[in-house]
Amino acid sequence: MRLSDLPRPLRLALYALAVAILLYLCLAPSDELPTVNLWDKEEHALAWFVLTVTGLTLSHERPRAIALFAFFLGVFVEIVQGLMGFGRDADWHDVAADSVGITAAFIGYFAVVLFRARRRR
Repeated sequence: MRLSDLPRPLRLALYALAVAILLYLCLAPSDELPTVNLWDKEEHALAWFVLTVTGLTLSHERPRAIALFAFFLGVFVEIVQGLMGFGRDADWHDVAADSVGITAAFIGYFAVVLFRARRRR
């Protein structure tokens, strides 16, 4: 059974959980988060890659909507970080890094789609 075959409300709940985890990691006070030995931009690209892959896995029939949601979520996170404090700063380079993660997920997604289409021939 593929994840995309799950009932839509369950898929939405799983994606909402992924979004909630990402929002916590992006908006919690920085001293409450685990230390990761990655450059901040790598963290952003990886996080948005995982979010986009999760969305595409759960709902592969709406790739543009998933990409747009992920992008605007990144913009929203930066605006909120700029307003809230807690050791967080808005950095529009983070949105660029988020976009790299989204793009990488799409390259992988479309490579899989093309591979499957060729295998069916």
